Amino acid sequence: MNGVMRSAARDRLIGQNPCDGIRLPRDRKRDVADQFLTREEFARLLPEIPERYRALVALSAGTGLRWGECLGLRWQAVDLDEGVLRVLRVATEVNGLVLIKPYPKSKAGRREVPLPGFVVQALQDHREAFPTREVDEIFANEAGGPLRRSMFRSRVWRPALVRTGLLGEVVSLDGERFCGQWTDAAGVTRSEEYASHKEAVRMVARNAVGGVRFHDLRHSYATWLISDGVPINDVAAAMGHEQVSTTLNRYTHPSADRRERVRAVFADFLLTPEASSDPGNDAAPPRGGADLSFRSVELRGLEPLTPSMPSTESRAPAWKHCSLRSVRTSADVCGGPRLSGAIVTQFVTQ
Repeated sequence: MNGVMRSAARDRLIGQNPCDGIRLPRDRKRDVADQFLTREEFARLLPEIPERYRALVALSAGTGLRWGECLGLRWQAVDLDEGVLRVLRVATEVNGLVLIKPYPKSKAGRREVPLPGFVVQALQDHREAFPTREVDEIFANEAGGPLRRSMFRSRVWRPALVRTGLLGEVVSLDGERFCGQWTDAAGVTRSEEYASHKEAVRMVARNAVGGVRFHDLRHSYATWLISDGVPINDVAAAMGHEQVSTTLNRYTHPSADRRERVRAVFADFLLTPEASSDPGNDAAPPRGGADLSFRSVELRGLEPLTPSMPSTESRAPAWKHCSLRSVRTSADVCGGPRLSGAIVTQFVTQ
């Protein structure tokens, strides 16, 4: 709006820009903005997707493609032998009308994306079951027309979430009656009985609030890659982001095992306490949490305080019993010479 008004003021269509000086409040993330699937949850979800649309879901989760990039994909841009695809076109939906644009969202959006093995297999199965021409879009509805996002969401995606147990719950009562349970917008748990499982799934999918979105497959893809150690610049290139910060700020989430992963980094750290080999040794460690002593010390610039001081070699064994703090801060280390420029090469936890 500010850009439109600024252009109108510049062209003298209006006297001044009414948006000058107005600052909008920061857009806080909604609860649904931070949802993503674990790999185990996705492995349960994919078989619940109808066969016609299973490759579409697998493609988004295995490549991070947006909805429009998936729908704009043609077979001529996919190389199943090499396991790579090129993002060249995108589909946009305006007022129920699906249009194809011959360019992606941004310059970085025109990219090549590697295909995981399960995506290659899903695309091969889709090509055999639903053949199309090379110049036609890979994914279409049952009538062969363009796939609308709203119809996919209500008829395919959300019912699959219910069947997987990711949205509401459907419980069999006696084999003939089913109870559908869901949480409404007010946070109240509702339940009703239905004559068939299909009807119960449909009503829970319609009435339940929240749930993972199709776009959250893209969030999940980035989170999986980063949690497995893929460099962030490689993830940003696969996602089609011009700025690495976009990938970090918007499409990554903490992994469930992040605490263990952080601790594992310091498992072999020299300061990490080791389990005592003597079960009868119950001596408490010092305040620092561990008893630190030197295994080897290299000294440079060891200058005697007086000419009568012992030589460095005669006092070398005493350095094994010096604490780390003594070496760093004391002017009279172990009752011996002054330390000027001591370099501690290695210390361990005893």
